[in-house]
Amino acid sequence: MSETVADCPKKILIVDDNEDSRDLVVKALRQSGYVIIQAIDGEEALAKAFSERPDLILMDRSLPKIDGLEVTRRLRQEEAFKGVPIVAITAHAMRGDREKAFAAGCDDYIAKPINVRTLPGQVQSYLEGRSGSIASAEKE
Repeated sequence: MSETVADCPKKILIVDDNEDSRDLVVKALRQSGYVIIQAIDGEEALAKAFSERPDLILMDRSLPKIDGLEVTRRLRQEEAFKGVPIVAITAHAMRGDREKAFAAGCDDYIAKPINVRTLPGQVQSYLEGRSGSIASAEKE
């Protein structure tokens, strides 16, 4: 029996310089069967995005070398990433931070601390082209 594209596990690029935060997300998503790619700074995020072609990118805002919003802007300029959901995951939860993430090209925004019980469902929603969090509803 041949495997279809729908049967292939989805690739998720997790970009976060904080090892504890990254590990938490990785564990939550690996249990759901996703292929996980990790990057710890903006330069590595760009390189891995182009080489691995993830189905979804979870992007921390505060990164060494190139910040997450700039990485998002650069990816959005590329035709290959126009349809790839990019979700900001950040501790920046001040007024206006959500809007900055959306202006940079993020599709949604998840504030830290991340709820690992709801994250797999949110990720599935993003991969299916649906909103994954309350922030999306507020954006509309």
